[in-house]
Amino acid sequence: MEAYIKLMLVFLMLFNGKLMAQQGAKWQLIWQDEFETDGLPDNQKWQYDIGDGCPQVCQWGNQEQQYYLSDRLKNARVEGGKLIIEAHRENMNNYQYTSARLVTRSKASWKYGKIVVRARLPKGRGTWPAIWMLPESGIYGGWPESGEIDIMEHVGYITDTIYGSVHTKTYHHSIGTQKTKSINVSDAESEFHDYCIIWDEDKIDFLIDENPYFTFHNEKNTHMEWPFDQKFYLILNLAVGGFWGGKFGIDEQIWPQKMEVEFVRVYEFPDSK
Repeated sequence: MEAYIKLMLVFLMLFNGKLMAQQGAKWQLIWQDEFETDGLPDNQKWQYDIGDGCPQVCQWGNQEQQYYLSDRLKNARVEGGKLIIEAHRENMNNYQYTSARLVTRSKASWKYGKIVVRARLPKGRGTWPAIWMLPESGIYGGWPESGEIDIMEHVGYITDTIYGSVHTKTYHHSIGTQKTKSINVSDAESEFHDYCIIWDEDKIDFLIDENPYFTFHNEKNTHMEWPFDQKFYLILNLAVGGFWGGKFGIDEQIWPQKMEVEFVRVYEFPDSK
């Protein structure tokens, strides 16, 4: 019995030591954009999705009303230390709105870590800004099989609410099973906030200003529930209308509207390699 107690004490000491070491360790910054140089976004870090998604997925699959453009300062620019993604009411290829959708696809993608985007959101009925992630390679197939991580979504007709969600083959909005949670942020349209996920092999935590509000757990079943064991790239966009953003129509008098981003930072935990 005495030997058993000693063994348990040693185990507890080792466990507590490891826990304290993990708590004391710091995230390591591995990728960032601080938007310090005015002009077009850094083409070493960002590229664009262009048009309306056709012929693969017209209107990006969400009945959106904007036409995405590239290398156009009017829609995406760095100005005064911020990335500005701006939607305008103007005719473009049979659409009445233009905007931009920036992606790190083929330039940077990550498996696990901490992703933080500090942003201020547009306002008005019909706006639909998003900070989200899609798989770089899609090893399990097309959407939703290979997953989607929505770090932040906001719809302009609900001014004080932020949503965090995941989509997988088992859990996605097309069949009403998506895993999502909302949180009240009364000044999301007037103030900057840090929108963040912390993602590892067991779960994805969603946070605002370091405060967690939603956790999606790995159920340890199949990729249909957890396809999040592969690299994902980041997307920043401002959509107009759509099945969600345009649920109550689009206010034609509010444009232009913009999402402003102060920084994007990606961290790796020291022991994650």
